[in-house]
Amino acid sequence: MIDRRRFMGVAAMGAVAAACSPKPGDASPTSTTSTTPPPATTTQAPVPPDWHALRAQLPGGLDLPGDSGYPISARSYNPLFDNREPAAIAHCTSVADVQRCIDVARLARMPVAARSGGHSYAGYSTPDKGLVLDLRPMASVQVTGDTARIGAGARLMEVYGALADAGRALPAGSCPTVGIGGLTLGGGIGVTARKYGLTCDKLVSAQVVTADGEQHTVTDGDLLWALKGGGGGNFGVVTSFMFATEPAPDMTVFSLKYPSGATADVVGAWQEWIARQPDEMWSNCIVSAGSPPTCRVSGALVGDETTCKELLRTMPRASSVLIAGKGFLDAMRYFGDCSQRSIAQCRPESEGGQLGRASFTASSRMLNTAVDPAALVHLLDGRARLDVLLDGLGGAVARTEPGDTAFPHRKALASAQIYSSGGAQDVVEVRDGLGQLAGPHGYVNYIDATMPNWADAYYGDNLPRLRKVAATYDPDKVFTFAQAV
Repeated sequence: MIDRRRFMGVAAMGAVAAACSPKPGDASPTSTTSTTPPPATTTQAPVPPDWHALRAQLPGGLDLPGDSGYPISARSYNPLFDNREPAAIAHCTSVADVQRCIDVARLARMPVAARSGGHSYAGYSTPDKGLVLDLRPMASVQVTGDTARIGAGARLMEVYGALADAGRALPAGSCPTVGIGGLTLGGGIGVTARKYGLTCDKLVSAQVVTADGEQHTVTDGDLLWALKGGGGGNFGVVTSFMFATEPAPDMTVFSLKYPSGATADVVGAWQEWIARQPDEMWSNCIVSAGSPPTCRVSGALVGDETTCKELLRTMPRASSVLIAGKGFLDAMRYFGDCSQRSIAQCRPESEGGQLGRASFTASSRMLNTAVDPAALVHLLDGRARLDVLLDGLGGAVARTEPGDTAFPHRKALASAQIYSSGGAQDVVEVRDGLGQLAGPHGYVNYIDATMPNWADAYYGDNLPRLRKVAATYDPDKVFTFAQAV
C-alpha cells in the first residue's frame, strides 16, 4: 500500500485576480470586474493589532496564547513545528473574515499565512509570532455538472467523497488530511496525474484576497498562470477554487513487494517500464533505506484488472502481489489508508477523526532523467527510517509545456520524495546525492527550508515571471516568508 504521507502541500495561499467585491461592511455583496492590479500601500508606522476588536468581528473565533483552544489551533500536521507560537489563529468562515485579518496583519506589518490542511513541510503555515488564517471552516464542495467549486479549507478525502456522490473525480493527492489549497497551488501530483494531469491543470478560476484586502476573481492572465504551480503563500489568500472534473472512473490498484537484494534491478526496471506505460497507468517505486535497502512498487490503473495484469507482466517477479478492482472513491481511500474508515473517520483526531499527526523531515528532487539504480541503492545503504518515493510522471502532465503554467517540471520522469522519521542529516545527504544523480530541481509542495538554490530548484525558467507577478500584486511583501518568490 502507498504511504498516506505523500503529496503534502503548503498553506492555502496564492495569487489570482480580475473582479473585485466590496470590503467588509459594504451594503452589497456583488462583484465588479477589474483587471487593474492592486495599488501599493502607503508606508506608515506599524499599527499594533487590536485582537479584542478582531475577535468580535470573527464568528469562527480567534485563539490567542493562553486561550483554552490555542494549543490545538496552533498545531500543524507535523509535531516538528510545535515550537512555533503564532500571535493569533483566526478561524475564517467567510471572505470578509479573511479581508479583516489581512488588513490587521498589513497594518501591523506582521507575518501572515493561510492554513488549509496545515501540511507545509517547512512549517510556513504556522508563522512564529504571526497571524494564522485558519481556512478550515471554508470547506464546502459544490458540484454543478462537470465543475466543482471547492472551499480552500477542504481536505482531500472529503473532496473525493463529495465528488464521488456526484459521479465525478479530480486528480489530486493521496493523503486524506491534506488541504486542497496548498496541493493545488504547488501543482498537485497525484494518483491519476498521468491520465488527467495535475490538480492545478483542472483549475478554471479562483477567488483570492490580495494584500490590499480586496477580493478578486480570475479566469485567465498572469495571476491564474501563477496560481497553477507557483507555490502557496506568494500572492494572496485563495478562498475558493473552481475546477473542471472528470467522470469518476473504475480503477485497479496494485502493490508488488520484492525480496531483499532485488532493489537495484527493480528500480532500473521500473524506470524503463513507467516511461512506456499508457496514460491510464500510474505507479510509484518506494525504496526504503536499510542494510540492504528494500523496495516495493505500487500504483493504479484507470481500467480493469485484466488490463492491469497484462501491463504488469514485464515487471520483475514480486514476492507478494496484490491486484484489486475498485471504484474511484474506494481507490482513493485505499491510497489514503482509509479503506476501513468512513469519510468522517478519515479526518484528524482534533476534528473527531481517527488520523493522527506524524513527525518527519522531508525534501524532494525531480528526476529529469532515469537515475543509476545502483547509485541510488548505495545512497540509501546503511541508513534507517528513510524512504525515497519515486512517483511516475509523464502522460498528461508532460503534454503541457513547462511555461504554460507556473509548474515547470513537465518533462520529468518522476518526482522523488525523501521522507525520514529519523534524522534531518540523512535527508540532506540523500537530497544532495539525488541532486547529483537526477538534477538540481525539487517540488515546491515538498518545500524544504534548506534546499540549495531553492528558487531555481522549485521554479526553474518560470521564476522571473513569478517574481514579476508577486511584485505587481504584493509590492509591499505582505505575504512573505523565507522562501517567498
